[in-house]
Amino acid sequence: MDKFEKEFQIRSYECDQDGYLRVVTLMNILQDAADASATALGFGFDFCIRNNVAWVGTNYHVVIKKMPKIHEKIKVLTWPSGENKFMALRDFIILDAKGNQMILATSQWVLVDAVRKRPISLAQYLPNYMYINERVLSTEFVKLGSVDNTEVSKEFEARFDDIDLNRHVNNAIYPLWATETLSNDFLHHHIPAEIEISYKKECLYGEHVTVKTNLDSLTSLHTVAQQDKELAHLRITWQEKAAS
Repeated sequence: MDKFEKEFQIRSYECDQDGYLRVVTLMNILQDAADASATALGFGFDFCIRNNVAWVGTNYHVVIKKMPKIHEKIKVLTWPSGENKFMALRDFIILDAKGNQMILATSQWVLVDAVRKRPISLAQYLPNYMYINERVLSTEFVKLGSVDNTEVSKEFEARFDDIDLNRHVNNAIYPLWATETLSNDFLHHHIPAEIEISYKKECLYGEHVTVKTNLDSLTSLHTVAQQDKELAHLRITWQEKAAS
């Protein structure tokens, strides 16, 4: 079993005002590579439709050594990196055109019954599930707590364009909502160095959410909630953008 590879070129509309890859696009690139890898291994979207199941992401941990910029060519390597009864792990490496590491990421997924919305055993549907026992980050996906002493609170509505094939808000939208609570001046001068996301509940079209944020120096904590139901927790560590 080999690691799956896919190349991308960063396009202008995928970048922020300073030419850096947008966080939402980074998360979509990881999802796209994961989907292509799963399809090549026989348990991608078509497999899910046939078996009335769905892959649902529960956690992400992303370390950004260097954020790609406009017109850069990158290569994404991804592979299943572990599993237990219900959880499957998947890791990623993003390389620049010279083969240097730019981004490392690990993620955790659960296979769910699409009707009952309950986790199902990997062994039941994927008895021959294989993985490469190699992790790029040794994270155990530590629990991210709720935001206390909220400094900023902002409301969002789940748009039609936010909804994915599983009929709920795409995972990439949550870090977008989180970063949108920070000031334009802060975002203009900073770029994420590390992103941790813990997904709790799904969000559906038209639902309203509130994102509570607390920024302490270069670490921001975020809770995405719908009334009293917490949907996701995020922790983002920031670094200053390099001078243009």
